[in-house]
Amino acid sequence: MKLIYIYDALCGWCYGFAPAMRDFYQNHKNDFETIDVISGGMITGERIGAIGEVAPYIKTAYKDVENRTGVKFGEKFLKDILEEGSAIFTSIPPSIALSIFKKETQENPQLAGEKNEKILHFAEELQSLIYFDGIEPKDYSKYGELATKYGLDKTDFVEKMNHSDYEKLAQKDFQLSQNFGVNGFPTLIIQKDEEYYLFARGFVDLAELERRFEAMKTSV
Repeated sequence: MKLIYIYDALCGWCYGFAPAMRDFYQNHKNDFETIDVISGGMITGERIGAIGEVAPYIKTAYKDVENRTGVKFGEKFLKDILEEGSAIFTSIPPSIALSIFKKETQENPQLAGEKNEKILHFAEELQSLIYFDGIEPKDYSKYGELATKYGLDKTDFVEKMNHSDYEKLAQKDFQLSQNFGVNGFPTLIIQKDEEYYLFARGFVDLAELERRFEAMKTSV
């Protein structure tokens, strides 16, 4: 089996889902051949704009995420980004960063960790940069700093952020998400042989993930 995780770095519910996702995969890593993490492209095209344009919605929604998931949004995000309002919200830069990291792991499989677990960790940390540390999505240097935690060179990583080849890889992820028919994030799909099963759509806590997985193992 393969686990396919379709998320977006700017999706607040994906940020809230990250701990359950991490724990579930850790619990069942041996059940899966690997995990694929795909950027969904939630905020692209005409949706890109200043966060202030959607701030009234986010100011209510983030509290719902906190109350249901237990995660916390950082003060730097709430004050410096959400309250200030001028930061441009776009899914493209963090999606490019994830694409670079995934490409690097193809050339150095050890970088990906066991069964691609470090790709999942990198994707989670991209969310934390935005929603806890409060960076602007276009702050390429912060993605480079994150990459150094995994042994990559910051300067090289930032240079690749500006390379069209990696934006094309991010766009390929967006297309994959559309091909799966995903219309909300997070979405989890399990591939078994040539069959695909929708496992979770939207936030699901760890206990429910475990219940569903046990049920799925007996039915497929």
